[in-house]
Amino acid sequence: MQRSVSLFPLILAALLALPAGAAAFEAVFAKTAVDRFEIKTLPPCRVLETSLDGDYFERSGALFKTLFAYIRSHDVSMTVPVEASLEAAGMRFFLGSEDRERPLAEEEGVRVVELPRRTVASHGVRGGYSRDNVLEAKGRLEAWLKKRPEYRPEGEPYAVFWNAPYVPWFLKRFEVHVPIEETEE
Repeated sequence: MQRSVSLFPLILAALLALPAGAAAFEAVFAKTAVDRFEIKTLPPCRVLETSLDGDYFERSGALFKTLFAYIRSHDVSMTVPVEASLEAAGMRFFLGSEDRERPLAEEEGVRVVELPRRTVASHGVRGGYSRDNVLEAKGRLEAWLKKRPEYRPEGEPYAVFWNAPYVPWFLKRFEVHVPIEETEE
């Protein structure tokens, strides 16, 4: 009994340190707080992107492996967040400050893309990266946006994931974004 009691502080410290793992990665933009909605402007950036036929939630592992193999073979630093298309199987890794200007070649399955400044409606969420959680958050964001006639959707919703796969579901953070533009109202 004494041995398991002495392990408790170590286990607790390890669990508390898990979300800090994302802190080791450069954040390309600030997180939206949990349970909050906001309008935010994302900076222009350069990304690595890949896509596959099929559903994102069924193909996310293959998408991640493709991009991870590229950044590993080209010595590109990992950043957060990771962006995921909800309508088709697509994923983007953002290039951080050290890699933004580097010449990087496109390879089979990986494109290097410049994204302009984007204005989005964002909803911050805590929980696992499941289809149900993401679609529920998407529905809440779309309902929130409908109550704001000064903005209109200008593109498809997408997910933004902040944590590594090994982080427990109850500590994970994600957002759903909808690209928007201001209306005349």
